Amino acid sequence: MQKISATIRQLFDKFPWFHDTIFFILILIVSYLALVITIKLGIRLVKKFARKTKTKFDDLLISHKVLHSLAYFIPLLIIKNLLFLIPLFAKTVDGLVNILLIFLTAKVIASFLNAANGYYELKPKAKTRPIKSYLQVVIIIDYLVALIFIIGILTHQSPWMLLSGIGAMTAIVLLIFKDTILSFVAGLQINMYDLLHVGDWIEMPQFGADGDVVDIALHTIKVQNWDKSITIIPTHKLLDNSFRNWRGMEETGGRRIKRAIYIDQNSVKFCDPEMIERFRRIHLLQDYIDRKLQELEEYNKAHHIDDSVKVNGRRMTNIGTFRVYAANYIKNHPKIHQGLTKMVRQLPPGPQGLPIEIYAFTNDIAWENYEAIQADIFDHLLAVVPEFDLRIFQNPTGQDFAQLPTVIHSRR
Repeated sequence: MQKISATIRQLFDKFPWFHDTIFFILILIVSYLALVITIKLGIRLVKKFARKTKTKFDDLLISHKVLHSLAYFIPLLIIKNLLFLIPLFAKTVDGLVNILLIFLTAKVIASFLNAANGYYELKPKAKTRPIKSYLQVVIIIDYLVALIFIIGILTHQSPWMLLSGIGAMTAIVLLIFKDTILSFVAGLQINMYDLLHVGDWIEMPQFGADGDVVDIALHTIKVQNWDKSITIIPTHKLLDNSFRNWRGMEETGGRRIKRAIYIDQNSVKFCDPEMIERFRRIHLLQDYIDRKLQELEEYNKAHHIDDSVKVNGRRMTNIGTFRVYAANYIKNHPKIHQGLTKMVRQLPPGPQGLPIEIYAFTNDIAWENYEAIQADIFDHLLAVVPEFDLRIFQNPTGQDFAQLPTVIHSRR
């Protein structure tokens, strides 16, 4: 045994690098075992403890690998404290360990900030005041500082000297980080003027975006379109281009209906007594008919109108009566928001007929429900148009031309 020990001692004296190599391997093995024990036992215990706590922050620290990153400090510190056993490699290994410690510190800070952002996003105010873009700027600065310290170690220069040299490279820095700076300024303005929240429905045709904002980051804004595709918009482009935000609609609780029915102008006429009597039987027109007839009679008498000629004085028309019916129908519809504008108006006539536009807001803003309400309203109004001796305008179809000879023949 003594002979073996003497032989090993002579070998180490003759080849000192062999001594350091053996000990370096042993140090790596010890460090690896310490890492495995920390991860398998330490982190497992922390996870069990985190599951029992009410706060979500510790769960986020685990999911963002903060504890795993911290675990790597243990083997690195073991290596750093056992460098006296490998004097030949000590300087080189110490430099590598310092580089890894700096990088690991930057990574822990970044992971912790991401976990903090995840915890903040659980709060209701996170939708209106996101901080993700600001934290991303801090993370970029974090990694830049780490990079400067690593360069300082590799070049054997003071990191503070390298930091002071950055001032002379301002123009290059601005050029490299131009998009980052623009995006950061845009993020400040978005938050300052309350332009955009996570969950807002926006339209930005120039980028093909039409859907809900699902993420606001430093460089990008992610929009999930209604077809479930994802559109990525550079943050600074949001201020360079116009976009429509439908948040106001959601806050007021009403979604606008703005659609017209086109009436054939040849079907517009004065109401005769038979039509008036028929309209009076319509529940939504009873009060209007009585009030309107009295108003017209008083006006015509006051102005000595000869009512034997239809064009003299004021008379009821089927189009005007239909417009009032549509307005009363909208006012009494249970799915129309009564606190917002609601009206039925006549637009300028054109080649497509006389537009009667419905302008109102539904009290249900869900897309599917809104479309159903709108369709229900127009189903009814289109069906009642003939009751007022009116016709819907429609361009001639193939069937109309096919029936033309029969119509001509019948008129002969």
